[in-house]
Amino acid sequence: MKTAIIGLGLIGGSMAKAYKASGGAQVYGYDTDKATLGYAKLSEAIDEELTDEILRKCDLVIIALYPDDTVKYLREKSGLFSKDALVIDTCGIKKEVCRVGFELAEKYGFTFVGGHPMAGLQFSGIKYSRADMFRGASMVVVPPSFEDIALLERIKTALRPLDLGKITLSTAEKHDRIIAYTSQLAHIVSSSYIKSPTASEHEGFSAGSYRDMTRVATLNENMWTSLFMQNRENLIFEIDSIIGALSEYRAALEKGDESTLRSLLRSGTDRKSDIDG
Repeated sequence: MKTAIIGLGLIGGSMAKAYKASGGAQVYGYDTDKATLGYAKLSEAIDEELTDEILRKCDLVIIALYPDDTVKYLREKSGLFSKDALVIDTCGIKKEVCRVGFELAEKYGFTFVGGHPMAGLQFSGIKYSRADMFRGASMVVVPPSFEDIALLERIKTALRPLDLGKITLSTAEKHDRIIAYTSQLAHIVSSSYIKSPTASEHEGFSAGSYRDMTRVATLNENMWTSLFMQNRENLIFEIDSIIGALSEYRAALEKGDESTLRSLLRSGTDRKSDIDG
């Protein structure tokens, strides 16, 4: 299988390594950063640099770019994709990317599928990439049709080298709504939490809770700004929700209302139990 990986950062680099390690794919990579591309070749994450001529012959095209860059690449290169090609993006938001991807796929005859692997690190760049990044992880997939069983099997086969634990089917709208809570809000809360004036004094007083709360405060501000802005309505809803909940805790503390505070804490524990089963 001839596989093209566009964007060789943490996600794209890890995918390139996974497909190379599978032994069943010829992997061609492209990145605008020549140092990254050179590193990918020297570390044997890819077989060769991707060219337009090779792109025409690829069975699988994985686009691991920021949302705006993904849309731009699709608009510029869709005419080169083979009609037999399966094209999958990896963006953290899906609505606009899938709208453009499905539209261009219909125009040029290839198959586009939205994708979002639920794996990563707080660090970015190919030097942190690894072949087992996606092992056991879930990947959200937005297909053009939920009734096309043959396509779903094709997607499953194409993604097999990633050694995923689960493929979760979704619409683009549902993905963006839920990801605002499960991922984007967490990054904003972590970024806000670390800004406390007390943070500089944490050493010797912190353990697992602190590490969990601050892990994703280290982030790529350019990528996350793009993701947040393109999903801002869903994210604003989640921010408003958590502000509302925090306000209840604050009010109970300010009033010295132990009964209400105990009830709020109990309801949080119950909610966690209900969700986790």
